[in-house]
Amino acid sequence: MCLNYQMCLTHFSYLSRMLSKKTKYGLKALTFLASQKKQAPVQIAEVAKQENISQKFLESILLSLRKTGFLGSKKGKGGGYYLIKDPQEVLMTDVMRILEGPISMVPCVSLNFYEKCDDCPDEKSCSVNKLMLKVRDANLAVYRNTTLADLI
Repeated sequence: MCLNYQMCLTHFSYLSRMLSKKTKYGLKALTFLASQKKQAPVQIAEVAKQENISQKFLESILLSLRKTGFLGSKKGKGGGYYLIKDPQEVLMTDVMRILEGPISMVPCVSLNFYEKCDDCPDEKSCSVNKLMLKVRDANLAVYRNTTLADLI
């Protein structure tokens, strides 16, 4: 349980976290690329136009996805980005961690990015920690059981 009102407010400030545009657009781009009949390269301009995403912003997102092994790219005429994994193999846990970062809303319940909260003297009795463990586990259950194929 939070020891005082201010501590509770600090913990709950994490709750206002929403899906970033980077992640939203990354999911839209991946879904678009995965839904192509042929896995031929698609130009950034086409993805941006079809999904209503800023081309400049999309470039950085697709570069991140290429560097982490989800996409391939080809330069020159007929070039662009293409999916290099089977959509069935692309787990949402992996995509979310690459684009969004930690899945948990507070660092004290993160599986991969754990940090003790500075303002919490006892995690075991912290009501925010208990709630956020449930939220994290529910989110993980959805992400682990959803692939890119499910989105298309």
